This record gives sequence, structure tokens and C-alpha cells, in this order.
Amino acid sequence: MADTIGIAVTGASGRMGQMLIRTITETDGVHLAAAIERTGHDWVGQDVGQAMGGAASGVVVTDDAAQAIATADVVIDFTAPEATLAFSAICADAGVAHVIGTTGMTDAQIAELQPASQSCAIVRAGNMSLGVNLLVQLTKRVAAALDEDFDIEVIEAHHHHKVDAPSGTALMLGEAAAQGRGVALSDVRDSGRDGITGARKRGDIGFSAIRGGDIVGEHDVMFAGAGERIVLRHMATDRVLFARGAIRAAKWTRGKAPGAYDMMDVLGLND
Repeated sequence: MADTIGIAVTGASGRMGQMLIRTITETDGVHLAAAIERTGHDWVGQDVGQAMGGAASGVVVTDDAAQAIATADVVIDFTAPEATLAFSAICADAGVAHVIGTTGMTDAQIAELQPASQSCAIVRAGNMSLGVNLLVQLTKRVAAALDEDFDIEVIEAHHHHKVDAPSGTALMLGEAAAQGRGVALSDVRDSGRDGITGARKRGDIGFSAIRGGDIVGEHDVMFAGAGERIVLRHMATDRVLFARGAIRAAKWTRGKAPGAYDMMDVLGLND
């Protein structure tokens, strides 16, 4: 396996962790180098393939993140913000690339990744799919073409297990719309409306979040003007697309200099 890219997966027992592990085993040019779980988890010490209900894989789940990451070329991480910051520091110490799909990170937490990006390549994105990243580019361009006579609303829907709102993807889309208009999203963001809110403020970018059932991920960006609406939409029906995108990013990091990157870099879509 020396000529393939060794990937360590954090949060191995989670839905994305298991999807990543299955997809890695089906993808040419990569192999599963390590599976990481938190201390005390039932899977620690078990073969990850058997823990997932299948055949033995030869990779034992570990809670020693530093040791596991040292055996890998790249880490793919869909966990929680605080865990991601800890993994990032370990990746920096080991000089191992870090692909981050974790959502719900605050601006301050994202800023905390910067020191690690001096020592390793970090690819962070609120969504790893090709379609969503194309939607981000389209959103930016449409927002630039339309003035504030068009109200912008980002509407997203996810399964009832999702713990953060708006989704990381919705915030990516909001940032793209704000960039298109030449404003800071923090100055125009409007989310969580409830009760008597008063009239909509001209130029605001609104967010609405729906949670229910097993919705993988749906995102609309609506540009609502007088007498017409433009709606850009992406619907994900299988989370394997996120795993494929993350693995594509992992492959892309080979030979890359330390730095902070995103899926636009991976896909060659940056303006």
C-alpha cells in the first residue's frame, strides 16, 4: 500500500465515519490507515470492519489519536468543533494533512485552525460535494448581478439528528451571496425569526432551517424581487457524495504545501 494514500478517519463509529470507511475501501489510490474513536467508546480495540457488522479489515479502532495520525498521510474529520481543533493540532505536529468536514464551528474556532495551517495542509469546507460548490459559485455571481431590490433567503433542510443550524452549507451560501454584494455576512445576517419581527430589512440575507426525518441535505437560495423569484437549488439524496468529495480532497492534499484551503481549491473553482 506504499503507493496509495493512507487515510485516518476520526469519529469512526458515526454515520459519516462509517460511510467514509466503506467508501475508502471502494476507492482506488487510497487505503484506510487508522480508525479513531473517543476514549471509552465500545468500538475501541475492535476491528473496525467487524464493528461495522462486516468482515475484518485489519484496522483496529484506537483512541490514541496521535499514534494513529502518525501512521497516515491525511486525516478526514467529520466530528465536533472542539475535537476538530484537537485533531488539527496533532496533524500539525505530525505534518499530516487535515480534511475537515465538521460543521457548527464559530468564527473564533475557525481562526484557531490558522496556526496549524502553518505546518500542514488543511482543507475545510461546510460541504464536500461538487454540486454544492458549484451552487456557491452561482450564488456569488447571481448576488453580484442583482441589487438589493432582490431579497436573499437561504432555506435548508436536514435530518432530525443534525445539531447545528443554520447548516455549514447554508452559511457557505450566505457568505457567497454576501461576497457577491460586497458586504460582510455578519453585518446582514438574519436568522431564527420568531414572533413580531417587524419588516424585513433591505439588504439582509435571511436563513431558515428545517429539521425532520432522514433528509440528507437540501439547500435553496432564493432571490425574491417584485413580481419574480429566482431559486437556485441543490438536493443531496445520499451522503456518500460527501464521502467521495472528502476523499477527493484527501487525494488532492498529496504534495501540497502547508496552508488553509477549501473545496474551491480542490475543484479548481476559485476565481
